[in-house]
Amino acid sequence: MNIPFLDNWRKRHEPEPADAPLAAAFDRDPEGVAELLSECELLRTRVGAAGVVLDDTPRSLQELDQLPPRWRNDAEELPWIGNDAGLYLGTVIVRNVPDARWQVWPGGGPVVRLASGREIQVVEAGLDWAMTGSPELYHVYAEAAEY
Repeated sequence: MNIPFLDNWRKRHEPEPADAPLAAAFDRDPEGVAELLSECELLRTRVGAAGVVLDDTPRSLQELDQLPPRWRNDAEELPWIGNDAGLYLGTVIVRNVPDARWQVWPGGGPVVRLASGREIQVVEAGLDWAMTGSPELYHVYAEAAEY
């Protein structure tokens, strides 16, 4: 049975994807959202204590790759470090690879889009790196820089 007013009611009451507000903010202020994504406060604090300065350069990714993975001892902190590592990786790519930019899809989270159109799932790469050490962050960057 086709009841048009129910369709409109359903659209208003369906839950939004978790990343929908981020995607809407990105549409309004992409530079502001890029700054927010680049904060990575937990990662910067933890690696700063180990003497590593995250200066948004590819060299800092190499230094991150060389750190002993002490965060793996803390099951609560591990996913947050991985998320921050992915966002930091994305920040380094966006700031150092020509024409790379953040893309935020509703319900899909932030990715880095290269000039070729290829999208890099940086948060997934960061989580994998934090949990297993692979792929190394610098290798993901180097691959992106080739495109």
